[in-house]
Amino acid sequence: MMFTPSYIEGHRTGRLADSIEKANKILENCRLCPRNCEVNRLEGEKGICRTGRAAMVSSFSPHFGEEDPLVGSHGSGTIFMTNCNLLCVFCQNWEISHQGEGSEVSPQTLAGMMLHLQRLGCHNINFVTPSHVVPQILDALAYAVDGGLNIPLVYNTGGYDSVETLKLLEGIFDIYMPDFKFWDSEIARRYLKATDYPEKARDAIREMHRQVGDLTLDEKGIAQTGVLLRHLVMPGGAAGTREIMRFVANEISPNTYVNIMDQYHPCGNAAKYPPLDRRITHEEYEEALRAAREEGIRRLDVRERRIRIIR
Repeated sequence: MMFTPSYIEGHRTGRLADSIEKANKILENCRLCPRNCEVNRLEGEKGICRTGRAAMVSSFSPHFGEEDPLVGSHGSGTIFMTNCNLLCVFCQNWEISHQGEGSEVSPQTLAGMMLHLQRLGCHNINFVTPSHVVPQILDALAYAVDGGLNIPLVYNTGGYDSVETLKLLEGIFDIYMPDFKFWDSEIARRYLKATDYPEKARDAIREMHRQVGDLTLDEKGIAQTGVLLRHLVMPGGAAGTREIMRFVANEISPNTYVNIMDQYHPCGNAAKYPPLDRRITHEEYEEALRAAREEGIRRLDVRERRIRIIR
């Protein structure tokens, strides 16, 4: 049976139009994310994300570096949104998130990007860093559906999301792909300038899982709905991997699809923030995997990895 993304029904019933109206209303006194900047983005005012009324896009293309359930044989249709509401000191997309590399796009142009990626055979449309541009994505989605879009949407986020905003996406996004970066609030303050990050990430992931549940795959192993959680292992155990995995296993689901990622390397201003000024070691990565298993996570991403061993 062919899978139909939930936004198709949402468009037919008016749910998408309702979410568009509510999301754009939030822009008048912006509280889209936990930063709560309260600027009028409809009038071009900008807060921490440095984005006004129009969304900005850095690039869009089929991407083959994502998890296997997203990539399949034809890639994940990634659209890299410019700017960010989190601004990690170690950001590995520094030029995009911190320096604003990209161009403003209209809803019609963004819709055209989605449709182009679908025509290339991509298995999904993967919005990278969408938290600050939810209304703009929803605006564009209406045009894309009218143009024939019919593949799942992926909400690929750093995890610093508002539950209020996420509720506007219920019945629209089928796949949520949050990071859970740090467990400790003081570490989050130091590296993300967001003391409340751990709390907001927990609340956001609970809401995402409430909406779509555990990750489900089709007969070819391609993701259709659900949560795919990412966690980047950090030097010196800074991320709090064991505590995060315990939370996910006990309060979300032990069957959560989790990617424990090994690719951390110093970027951005990381050199100023030891121990983030070095790569992780093989031992640190193995300890993170062990912690996830010991805390009850049963569904780890199993792609073969090449680990740089630093001694």
